[in-house]
Amino acid sequence: MIIEAQGIHKSFGKMEVLKGVDFSAEKGEIVAVTGASGAGKTTLLEILGTLSSPDSGSLSIDGTDVMRMGSGELTAFRGKRIGFVFQFHHLLPEFSSEENVMIPALIAGRSTRDARAMAQGLLEKVGLSGRLSHKPSQLSGGEQQRVAIARALVNSPAVLFADEPTGNLDSVTKEEIHNLFFDLRRDLGQTIIIVTHDPSLASLCDRSLTMKDGRFIG
Repeated sequence: MIIEAQGIHKSFGKMEVLKGVDFSAEKGEIVAVTGASGAGKTTLLEILGTLSSPDSGSLSIDGTDVMRMGSGELTAFRGKRIGFVFQFHHLLPEFSSEENVMIPALIAGRSTRDARAMAQGLLEKVGLSGRLSHKPSQLSGGEQQRVAIARALVNSPAVLFADEPTGNLDSVTKEEIHNLFFDLRRDLGQTIIIVTHDPSLASLCDRSLTMKDGRFIG
């Protein structure tokens, strides 16, 4: 298993948000996590992506027990082995598409030459080879999301986590991004975990899990 989580509990004050969640995903699997707002989807995604710590439970990613890592070690692991795509693109406005994609690779210690080559290859893969020098303000919403996806993949992560990745896009662009995720799985063997309210996207995934009141149901 690429991800294996067991007995994940998380509370904020007196509110128990996750109530003993178990989750696993195999390499190359695309899994949707659905449910109403407040069900615990994003909290679970943040814990699986090591952005937040559970109150109790265990979590292994790509064979590594991340619960045993110190903060510095965990930050380095996250930067190299986990990719994130969010509803809002969070691209740096002063940098080009190519530079935005390069930044995580440079932070991870790659040379400028290698980072640029990776960025160019990924931008071509997501259909933006003609937009390398464009800044975010010069791109459509769908193009910005494609840059964000390329950026998330530049360090060849074990897992790509996507939180409402098409929530702000029109129906045609949504379908293009949906198809892109499956192209990435086909071409890269990428494991992708998607939190979504979009039933059409969930129905395309290998599995769709529904959360309610901090647990998976059904």
